[in-house]
Amino acid sequence: MEIKERTILTPEHQQFYQDNGYVVVSGLFTDDEVAAYREHYMALRKHGSYPGDTAGVDIGGDDPIKKYPRMIHMHRWDEISLRWMVDDRLNACMTGLLGSEPYAVQTMLYFKPAGARGQALHQDQFYLRVQPGTCMAAWMALDDCDVANGCMQIVPGSHKWPVLCTEKADTTISFTDVTVPLPPGQAVRPVIMAAGDVLFFNGSLIHGSFPNTTTDRFRRALIGHYIVGEAQQVAEYYHPVLNMQGQLVDLAVSPGGSTCGVWVDRDGKPVIEMSGDETRRRKHE
Repeated sequence: MEIKERTILTPEHQQFYQDNGYVVVSGLFTDDEVAAYREHYMALRKHGSYPGDTAGVDIGGDDPIKKYPRMIHMHRWDEISLRWMVDDRLNACMTGLLGSEPYAVQTMLYFKPAGARGQALHQDQFYLRVQPGTCMAAWMALDDCDVANGCMQIVPGSHKWPVLCTEKADTTISFTDVTVPLPPGQAVRPVIMAAGDVLFFNGSLIHGSFPNTTTDRFRRALIGHYIVGEAQQVAEYYHPVLNMQGQLVDLAVSPGGSTCGVWVDRDGKPVIEMSGDETRRRKHE
């Protein structure tokens, strides 16, 4: 189960994160703050278009995502997003989980209106290519999230796996067209959250979401992507890199392409073999 404590990162949070690759910190942001963020981003979405609005796979004119496309890298042009990205509470939680202060590289806002597709299972490190180390996400619920409106789905413990080779996703239920395969019987767990909760998860953790099957509910989420403080390089799409005081950090650009893991049968058990050739690199959706 998810650890749910009030605003303080406890030893139980840290242990749960180490064991499972993710943890929920409950009530990290107040109801008033969450309401203000919702109002802010809905107003931005209503009144403008922004870089990245066209990301994803188009399946037709009735796609609800077209009316509320996700925003990306808002911190580069929106002061409210930048302040959230480097918020002291997020910094304290990630520093406690990672052991050192992270660097900040991306913000995103998913609206996920009623009827919208989800996103196929994936690993963030596939896109960010952090070396050495990995990335971390801070995923804040702006609405209560449950299975019906397409909450996050995760594979506990998959943060201990390497980056897996991708395969074609079902674009009738995912707005992206790549996914990672899972061995037979592998559990995928929903993460039920209240507005203001923040889900922190490791860059290798397999995660995604299913469609929003409700008729009248959003599943809005404000997301930051970060990299470990010892990192020396990250994919070009995530530059410029900032420290948690909002100052520029000079890191190298990661080269593209490397080996990736594939599932093979060994003595009747699925194991990961690093025999794949990672040739498809996409901007993080």
